Amino acid sequence: MVKEQAAGEKRVAATPETVKKFIGLGAEVAVEAGAGLTASIADGDYAAAGATVADRAATLAGADIVLGVQGPAPESLAGVKPGAWIVAGLNPFGERARVDAYAAAGYEALAMEFMPRITRAQSMDILSSQSNLSGYKAVLDAAAEYGKAFPMMMTAAGTVSAAKAFIMGVGVAGLQAIATARRLGAQVSATDVRAATKEQIESLGAKAIFVEKVAGIEGEGTGGYATEMSEEYKAAQAELVSAHIAKQDIVITTALIPGRPAPRLISDAQIATMKPGSVIVDLAVEQGGNVEGAVAGEVVERHGVKIVGHRNVPSRLAADASALFSRNLFNFLSAFWDKEKGAPVLDEEIGNAIRLTQGGKVVNERLLG
Repeated sequence: MVKEQAAGEKRVAATPETVKKFIGLGAEVAVEAGAGLTASIADGDYAAAGATVADRAATLAGADIVLGVQGPAPESLAGVKPGAWIVAGLNPFGERARVDAYAAAGYEALAMEFMPRITRAQSMDILSSQSNLSGYKAVLDAAAEYGKAFPMMMTAAGTVSAAKAFIMGVGVAGLQAIATARRLGAQVSATDVRAATKEQIESLGAKAIFVEKVAGIEGEGTGGYATEMSEEYKAAQAELVSAHIAKQDIVITTALIPGRPAPRLISDAQIATMKPGSVIVDLAVEQGGNVEGAVAGEVVERHGVKIVGHRNVPSRLAADASALFSRNLFNFLSAFWDKEKGAPVLDEEIGNAIRLTQGGKVVNERLLG
């Protein structure tokens, strides 16, 4: 396992816990010195778990599998033999040149974010584990920027009203944001284009904001994603959301579309209707943003409203994010471990879904279409 080189990346792809488990499978584990420091893991902890701690060159020498959080730069993999696996979050659509370079070097690149959404792969799903923490952290970031308290408070000097929080997009991040905002005492509402999420929203004690009595979504698409909305539904939804946003203190947006820019959910005109001092957290800012005017890596102010656009939100909870991410990687590799070969052997369903490169070529259908 190598030290992350991407700017601002504090997570790590293996912890002492997973190092022990890999060794238990029969693997030899090498960790680059200093790799875990930003996630509060000392080199000595890795050594105590049984790993060899060394410099990057020694760590990579003869490696069969290289673990990472973000895909390592191809030029930083000197000493890794052709045919070795690169297992990480590889951002295949955003970093296509890097994928091509992996192919040219003969590596077999496995993109963990392409893990299929099937029951047996749930424990391997890095998107879900990291999104869960993002939803939690988004609420804390909103609370930090918001100049008032979240819960209603009854005091001798009078009552402090509860903050009103609106969650847009009810996937893993959105559901955790609802739960966290509720725990902090906010009045929470939420919406999504998928009608089936209404029950999930209400089960968490939040108010579901959905268009009623307008023909729109005919059903759920593959993997739980929504089918296309009717124009009538889109117009009614926009009107309803606009009216609702104007009354909110906190808005958190979470909508992402794999391989495409994030959908625009909030316009500048809608921001202008919000109360001064309100806060919007855009969890999709690195994919173009759900919010007009959001800036990746910055907290900006428009019309008296703060728009929070932190990059790499899971990395802001590096220790816990690393623990979950590393378990995802172990769960994946251990599920396919062949004791006789002393290495994992992938099946077609998952192997074909996540394999980007093999035999010097890009082979994933999602990148060839």
